[in-house]
Amino acid sequence: MTTNKAWTLAAYLSGGLPGGENFKLVESPARAPAAGEVLVRNIWLSLDPYMIGRMIQQKSYTKGVELGEVMTGEAVGEVVESKHPDFAPGEKVVGITGWQLYPTAKGELFTKIDASADVPLSYYLGCLGMPGRTAYFGLNEVGKPKAGETLVVSAASGAVGSVVGQLAKIAGCRVVGIAGGKQKCDYVTGELGFDACVDYKAGNLHRDLKEACPKGIDIYFDNVGGETLDTVLRLVNVFARIVICGRISGYYAAEPYGIKNMGSVLVNRVRMQGIIVFDWADRYAEANSALAGHLAQGRLKTRESVAEGIESAPAAFLSMLKGGNFGKQLVKLA
Repeated sequence: MTTNKAWTLAAYLSGGLPGGENFKLVESPARAPAAGEVLVRNIWLSLDPYMIGRMIQQKSYTKGVELGEVMTGEAVGEVVESKHPDFAPGEKVVGITGWQLYPTAKGELFTKIDASADVPLSYYLGCLGMPGRTAYFGLNEVGKPKAGETLVVSAASGAVGSVVGQLAKIAGCRVVGIAGGKQKCDYVTGELGFDACVDYKAGNLHRDLKEACPKGIDIYFDNVGGETLDTVLRLVNVFARIVICGRISGYYAAEPYGIKNMGSVLVNRVRMQGIIVFDWADRYAEANSALAGHLAQGRLKTRESVAEGIESAPAAFLSMLKGGNFGKQLVKLA
């Protein structure tokens, strides 16, 4: 009998960072698929900042995780048993199946992965997956980059930010990253090819960002919110575009940060828009094709932080929220 291990939500998050009391590891027999379902052996699990929002009792763009439910998350796996006509044992799939080893779910939840592509399976959770598509649509549909413009992206070494910057370079922009620590900044400029990267941990964000953006900021792709967004608002140009993708600095803050420079939005006629990748679900194939093309041509590079084993998921999640990851955070399950 195959045993499934799953992390469930044991307590809602009421402030601060999650801890051991918020999660419970549950073991149970893997459920055989019913008609229209498939049983999958997960190989890679994605950990992403948005998961914090699913642990809080609040109105959001999608339903949160209920107490006792498996923690939400996307995973890549292999079909073990299928009662669905479109899936066969051995096929690789990706789906939002959560923090578990052996999910059983309706076939419609899964998307097949092209087995002929010479690409690591983990990439379908990063640069060729949800983070990559988020970068692609957020940048192109809201940021609307033009050659010669200056783009700034926070969390620049992360799964979304790294793709945003590389796509902006392809579009002909001057690209400036914001990251935490010299090692990450060196990676962003040296490996990813950004024009500059500001270390927010150095404590001189406004001065350093102003120096890195001598012509001001035309596009800001925001993954962190809070003080970083406030600082950028002091440097934006007329008709700048701000893409609100994440607000990791505020997900676990005891008190929300009060933006002081909102007057800049009016004075500079700034367009500021939040994005959720689901809004472009009918165009995922477009993004997938473009990203795969850039990867194949060497124009798109990626880096991963890997934790080993399902048991490591909560600790890896906490580390990521504190900036401990370098690139896309994953858990290797098999």
